[in-house]
Amino acid sequence: MKVRFPPSPTGALHIGNARTALYNWLLARGSGGQLVLRIEDTDRERSTKENVDKIFESLEWLGIDWDEGPIFQTQNAERHAQVVQQLLDEGKAYRTTAGAEEVRAYKDANDNRGFRGADEGEGAVRLRMPDEGTTVVCDVIRGETAFENALLDDLVIARADGTPIYHLAVVVDDMDEGITHVVRGADHYSNTPKHVRIYEALGAEVPVYAHLPLLHGPDGKKLSKRHGAASVQDLRDSGYLREAVINYLALLGWGYDESTTFFTIPELQELFSLERVSKAPAVFDEQKLRWVNGRYLRGLPLDDLTARLEEFTGRTGLRDAVAITQDKMSTLDEFWPLAGSFFDGPFDDPAARQKFLSTPDHRDALQDAKGALEALPEPWTPENVEEALRAVVDRTERKPKQLFQPLRVALTGTTVSPGIFETVALLGRSEGLARVGDALDAEQAG
Repeated sequence: MKVRFPPSPTGALHIGNARTALYNWLLARGSGGQLVLRIEDTDRERSTKENVDKIFESLEWLGIDWDEGPIFQTQNAERHAQVVQQLLDEGKAYRTTAGAEEVRAYKDANDNRGFRGADEGEGAVRLRMPDEGTTVVCDVIRGETAFENALLDDLVIARADGTPIYHLAVVVDDMDEGITHVVRGADHYSNTPKHVRIYEALGAEVPVYAHLPLLHGPDGKKLSKRHGAASVQDLRDSGYLREAVINYLALLGWGYDESTTFFTIPELQELFSLERVSKAPAVFDEQKLRWVNGRYLRGLPLDDLTARLEEFTGRTGLRDAVAITQDKMSTLDEFWPLAGSFFDGPFDDPAARQKFLSTPDHRDALQDAKGALEALPEPWTPENVEEALRAVVDRTERKPKQLFQPLRVALTGTTVSPGIFETVALLGRSEGLARVGDALDAEQAG
């Protein structure tokens, strides 16, 4: 088996394209086959080096490697032109100046049959389509479909200036690279009978086709930025783990059994098959991905998660803070809002201060907490901190929240943090008491 992933470098790697790359990679690795990376860069204005680099970075982050390439389609321009000339020389193609208006007029005059033109010796190059019979597309996912040849227009394969268009270039590249299986999105399905006709005109073997279901958002509409993350880079920058992304993408249209949600990458490589891919559109739900990611994240060894967070945040010395926040995170980017106050001081959250530090009752509660902590000998541990603070709750007959939330805001500046006892213990005696004292001074001054 030899498959290919041929992205157009016109932007970041879209999630749908990433799933296509993943499926091709799983097929190649599971079958002992090969994966070709081909950059279809014929759109010269949008195919920038920056966009090419984005594709490389995204594939590298996902862990998707390739056996051949990257091959740049523009480098094959001479070969494409040779094939166009070959088809002209063999009488299988012709030149015509007919444009959209002429094509429409022909269809109107011929009961909407496919356009057939005359050789004018100039203009765009069109491949002659047969007038009788059908072109049969055999698709692993969609089954067999017959297209009436009479309804297919003679296919434009090169512009008037001689530059081949996508349909010709992609077939020639697949043919020359020995691609045995073309696995791509269902949006390419209507192109397939055209490509089959080009293969047959060239006397080449038609590859096995498999058209993957499109990705929709939870609202049933085509996936876009309005549904959240739209690219692999968006997912990476939002703090998702590559293992979780791969697991989730693999299940968007494919399933091994209904009871299994989590797979290792080796398991996916072993189990994945095109025969289990559905033809129905798949729903990309970022909330479900977040849940999957949380399961992966909370299952990581502490040192592994710490290393990932230090790379993600660009900060070091995070291990103790990671230890008390791991069970509260679903993505890497949720760490800093939980733990940043340990390193940079309390957050500036005026609403939190107003709600939990502004009244005499709040200040009394904070003063009581401060007194209990001042009497607590070192070392501070979550266990002895909890014992001391719950004693204050019992003695003053407050609800726990009436003590713990003012203390949390005084220490972190916000209402969201790891457990209050773990937070107090991690800050330690000197820093913890200093922050409580600063909060009391600030409120009294205010």
